[in-house]
Amino acid sequence: MNTLAALDTLLDQISACRVCAAHLPLGPRPVVRADPRARLLIIGQAPGTRVHASGIPWNDPSGNRLRDWLQMDRDSFYDTSRIAIMPMGFCYPGRLQRGGDAPPRPECAPLWHDALRARLPNIRLTLLVGSYAQRHYLNLGRKITLTETVRKAEQYAEHGYFPTPHPSWRSQNWLKKNPWYEAETLQNLRAKLRDIF
Repeated sequence: MNTLAALDTLLDQISACRVCAAHLPLGPRPVVRADPRARLLIIGQAPGTRVHASGIPWNDPSGNRLRDWLQMDRDSFYDTSRIAIMPMGFCYPGRLQRGGDAPPRPECAPLWHDALRARLPNIRLTLLVGSYAQRHYLNLGRKITLTETVRKAEQYAEHGYFPTPHPSWRSQNWLKKNPWYEAETLQNLRAKLRDIF
């Protein structure tokens, strides 16, 4: 089976997944995009309600900020021949009682990530958006805080990863406290993207 056919089969299996259906308040609707030609992989947290409704990843204000960080228009961002997108949890996980979305379901990444990444042979950089993706992929190599981890983004880039904060409205105060992110780290990331594309 060629790479494209194998990926299509896997995406069909992901689309039909019901492993944690009993825990999903809006039911399963896996949101993932992939193409064997993709050179950038974006791994985020989990779809919010807007993304769940549309089925389009990062189709919300957080996505607008992420595209601004990457200096990409929507057409480039959603071109699967360039960019693959998968969250830590493929379906909307619900809300926490104290507010905010619940963490990604823990079943998803162990079940699907390795198989999906194995069918993306041209990935040159993986963007780890937020602490859940960083915890999973950097494991013991990550720093104690998200701030320290993101500050050392160049160190992880040598191994194909680039950690960023989550671009939600909640990060606004973090961005104000850490001006180096937009002044330095994003410039480095954009330079890497120019090399990739």
